[in-house]
This record gives sequence, structure tokens and C-alpha cells, in this order.
Amino acid sequence: METGDLPDDEIAMLIAQRKVFPCYFGAALKTEGVDAFLAGLSRYAPIPVYGEAFGARVFKITRDAQGARLTHMKITGGTLRVKTPLTLGEGESAWSEKADQLRLYSGEKFTLVEEAEAGCVVAVTGLSHTRAGQGLGAEEDWPGATLTSVMTYRVELPDGTDVHTAAQNLRRLEEEEAELHVSLSHGEIHVGIMGEVQMEVLQRLISERFGMDVRFSEGTIRYRETIAASAEGLGHFEPLRHYAEVHLLLEPAPRGSGITLASECSEDRLDRNWQRLIFTHLLEKEHAGVLIGAPLTDVKITLLGGRAHVKHTEGGDFRQATYRAVRHALMRAQSVLLEPWYDFRLELPAAQVGRAMTDLQRTGGTVNPPETNGEETVLTGSAPVSALRDYALEVRAYTRGTGKLTLTPAEYRECPRAAEVIAASGYDPERDVDNPADSVFCEHGSGVIVPWREVMERARAERTPAEEAEEETAAPRARAQEAYRATAEQDKELLAIFERTYGAVKPRQFVPPRAPKRAVSIGTEKREIAGRGGEEEYLLADGYNLIFAWEELKRTAAESLDAARKQLCEMLCNYQGYRKCRVIAVFDAYKVKGGTEHVENYHNITVVYTKEAETADAYIERTTYALGKQHRRVKVATSDAPEQMIILGHGALRVSASAFRAEMDEALRAIGETVTRNNLAGPASGALRSALEEAIQKEK
Repeated sequence: METGDLPDDEIAMLIAQRKVFPCYFGAALKTEGVDAFLAGLSRYAPIPVYGEAFGARVFKITRDAQGARLTHMKITGGTLRVKTPLTLGEGESAWSEKADQLRLYSGEKFTLVEEAEAGCVVAVTGLSHTRAGQGLGAEEDWPGATLTSVMTYRVELPDGTDVHTAAQNLRRLEEEEAELHVSLSHGEIHVGIMGEVQMEVLQRLISERFGMDVRFSEGTIRYRETIAASAEGLGHFEPLRHYAEVHLLLEPAPRGSGITLASECSEDRLDRNWQRLIFTHLLEKEHAGVLIGAPLTDVKITLLGGRAHVKHTEGGDFRQATYRAVRHALMRAQSVLLEPWYDFRLELPAAQVGRAMTDLQRTGGTVNPPETNGEETVLTGSAPVSALRDYALEVRAYTRGTGKLTLTPAEYRECPRAAEVIAASGYDPERDVDNPADSVFCEHGSGVIVPWREVMERARAERTPAEEAEEETAAPRARAQEAYRATAEQDKELLAIFERTYGAVKPRQFVPPRAPKRAVSIGTEKREIAGRGGEEEYLLADGYNLIFAWEELKRTAAESLDAARKQLCEMLCNYQGYRKCRVIAVFDAYKVKGGTEHVENYHNITVVYTKEAETADAYIERTTYALGKQHRRVKVATSDAPEQMIILGHGALRVSASAFRAEMDEALRAIGETVTRNNLAGPASGALRSALEEAIQKEK
């Protein structure tokens, strides 16, 4: 301002800091001003320096004309290539999904590319767990604020419309518009809407996308809940062959702070990976309060302790224990109902100021002294949403359209009409099966639900995981046969959770072991064909999924993919020999031009390379369907979520890559112990040791 001159680099810096906003005028339709705009963009927006490590920021979720989910992202570092596995989330709740296609869009048309470098904006298919604002790789999640609706509306569906199908369709829209907050409760769908304009747009979008002409009921306030004093909660989840326990402390936090986390649990008591998994589960959902089932907020959650089992803790166990611990603490705490407030700005003629002041004071809010703006008067302040929800219509009426009311969502405050709101909701926290406060303990080989009032006492009387492990070491090996007998029927609550998530399942009755029919000679030994009629157990391993999920194989693959395949096959050979099962390792070869399906024997296992245009997922789905008709014991090792759902529908068991790694480690450890025991036991051990010592002396 003093010299009349400003260098370009300073202008670019001020623009980047959002302190200077350049303006350009023109018309793209007539190509007027376009060149000047592009020149200014090049001049004042220099290309940033990107890092070598891969990073990307998701900014939008859409779907194409065929319904394929598109994740729009900007590459902020490194390079993204087709079929690259992307890790979403942390801990055992993390998902690894492949980037199937990379699309560069121009309007509705797109071009497929093999890789996208830093600086590119690309749409990726094959990702089902991404969300707007999410950071991938070296990029962190976007820390900025997001719009949150303070009103929720019930969706009135056309006659004959399935409510669950409609809810799934609306959740697809929620991926694109996160502020919708779609929820399904007691057979009713509720969505959060910012206002009448968004309601009209949403109605048209639902009609065009899904062919449903929906209406919305009168909106209700989106209340929230917090606590007034500290409370401890314990969640124990121990149905048969599962184990997890979480001990939490909930404390009230300042208004507007949301959910904050802390830990006072030693890593000697609970490993760091389990603690991080618990924190992931605490933040992955909105925990329901116990007054009206509203979302929990303004609470500090401290992890006091937890327990895991070396063999029995699996993916999902800590999720159940964490949710129950939070709910248990809320049932024991003094809860407080919060309601949203608006900051308002009312512009109206001076003649109606008296009427407006009276109305606003009745809301129970605060009103600042009037200000004059030309011929109009401006009133500002704050008031509860419940008191201002329809006030804009009144302003238009008594000012004859000359008044203007602007409402901005503000903070949440304690609701003075809490008793009235709670009574009107009719919510019973002990009957909310979606948010149980009870815990599940193991008793006589089956899961038993213990009411939340008795959980603390029952947990103190429970044996420790170490004691249980000692008992299992001395137990007969026959317990391994029971691994296939446990079904969701053993715990009705678990079955209800499964059916609400994936749909109804047809229970499979357990077939008791048949009597031995005949003996089969194997060398000099004879083994009885018993158990399940001599049926073989099949394991199908998604080769590349396991390679990129296991760290040591992933490091090997970075240098030589062939070496990683060979290393995995060697491990699977040992696994088959130890578990006495049939192992089929499947590797993608779909990009091999003119390739045909190739099957070969690698030592004692079968290795399959798929044909051109067929992925390992497709081969495994086809094979599990065929094997499932004749064999009940078919298992698939993969962390591909869609594939897991499909094979579950085929009746096969599924195990994640991390869980299968634990099984593999157990098998390799047992093999090593057996080899060591055989080498050092028996009369030949002395001679063997002498021979080794003699060979060492000669070598020296």
C-alpha cells in the first residue's frame, strides 16, 4: 500500500494464507477472460513440492451410471498404480482394498490410466470404506469443520417399499452427503436435513436415483447427551472361542469438546495394538446415550485396563467389549440432555422491533441491544433451536415479507425441558438391543448374558486368561474338533447382531459324528475314518491378499514378487502338513494376455494361477460354491470384505489375513517344537550330538 508494488511471491503467499482473494471476470461460454484466468492461476498458484511417499486426500464420493462407487481423490505424494492395495483405518479394524480402476474425468466422460502421479485428481473404483475428508497413505484426515444438521426428519416411504432396502439406498446417498446422518430404528428411517431447500433436492434425487417418491414428516430436534459426573464401565465379551474385556472411565468434558481419549493402561497389561484398536472402536461410531438414545458428546474416555486371549481374541471381539463398556458406564452415570442453540440475526423495520424483542425474550435465549442499519433495525443473540424452528415464517408474516432472519448453528446447552423430552421419547435403554449394556461370559461351554448390574461382580470372580491358557494346554486335542460346531445359534444376541447387519441366515444343524466305517492303511499305521464321515477340510488362500497383508512378505515382494510367492507357498506347505487339510493357493493372472487357468502342485499343496480376465476373488467364489455342495469344512483366508461376504453366503468359513497369520504362527511354532523334541529325545540323541560335535571340529 505504501509503494504501490507487491512481488508475485508475496501475493501467492497471501493467497495461500487466505488473506488475499483475486477476482477474474469473464464468460466461459463465450471464452471471454479464460486466458487471463489461466495465466493468473499459473502466476499466483505455483505447483507445490510433493513428497516421494504415497499420499492422497479423498474429497468426494459419487457413483457412475452403472452404480459403481467412485472415490475422488487428489494424489498429494508418490504415485498410485492400478491394483495397488490401499489400507483404510488402523489396527484390526483396518481394511485393505485394491484400486481397481483409475479414471480421469472430463465432464461425464473418463479415460482409464495405469497410474496417477502427485498432483493428479483421479476417481478410483473398488474402494468401499472411504469417506470425504479421509487421508490415505502419508496424508492425514482433513481437520476442518463439517456441517451438522440440528433437525432430523422421518422418511415416509411409498406403500409396499421394503424399509431395509430403502435404508441401504439412503446410506449410499449418505456417503455422498455426510450430513444426512441416516439412521434406522424400530422400522423407521430418519435423516438429518439442513433446511427446506435440501429437503426438496433430496426428494428429487431419491426419485431419480431409486424410483421412490418419499415424503418427510415434521422435523424433530437432534438432541445430544453427556454426563454430569465420572463413571466406570466394563465390557466383557466371551462367547465360545472369543475373548475380550475393556475397562473404561467416562468423565464430563467442556462443552463443544466432543469425545476425547486418554489411556492409563500399561502396555505390560494390554499390548499397544489392542489399545489402539479400542481407541479406533471408540471413535468409529456415535455412541447412543441412555436418556433418549441421542448421540453422546462432551465426554473424556480413559482406558483403565483390558484383557485379551492369545488364541481366542479375534477381530470384532474388542469392538463388542468396547461398545458394552461405554454403555455400561452410561447406565451407571448421571446423564444430562443437551439441546442445540442458534445464533440469530434478525433484520426488520423499526416498527416491528417491539414485537420481535418480546418474541425473542420468550424463547429463553439472549438478545443483544438493537443496532441501526440504515432504515432497518438489527437484532442479534442466541436461542434454543426448539424455540426458533418455525419463527422465520412468523417474521415473514408480521413484517409482510420485509424481515430477514438468519440462523447459524451454535453450541449445545443443557435442556431445561429434559423431563418432558425424555417422557415423550419413550426410550428404554435396557430394551435397546442395538446398544447393549450387558456383558457376555462363558459358562459350561456357551455364552451367557450377564445383566449390566452384575457385570462388575462377575468380572472380579472370573479367571484370568493365563489360567485359562494353562487349562487348555492340559486339555485333550479333541477340543480342536469343536471349532466347527459353534454357530451363531449359541448366542441369540450375537445372531440378532449378525442378522441386522447382513440379513437373515438359515441355521445349519450340527451333524453328530458317524461311527467308524473302515480303516485305511497309511504306511505302517492305520487311521480311522471318523468325525464327519471322513470329509476333508479345504483351505483356499488368496495369495496376493496375504502377501500384501503380512509385513515380511510385503517387504520381500517389494524386491521380488516371485520370491514372496515362493515364501508363502513354503509356509502353506507346512500349514497343510500340520493341520491335515487340503490347501489351494490362488494367485491373480488376469492381466496375462491370452493366459489360461494354470494349476500345478507345489510339494503337497495346489497352486492355481487364474486365467485372463479372472481375478483370484472370482475363482475363490466359484470354487467355494462348488466345494460347499460336498464339503462342510471349507475355509477361505482373505481380508477382502466383499469376498468374505460372498463366501459366507456359500456356507464357507472365512478368516482374515491377520487371524490366519496367527494360525500360521501357531502351526510353525508347533512344528518347530516337534522337530526339536524328536531330535533331542530317544536313544539316538547322544549319537546324533556326537556326530554334530565331530563335524564341527572337522570344520574348524
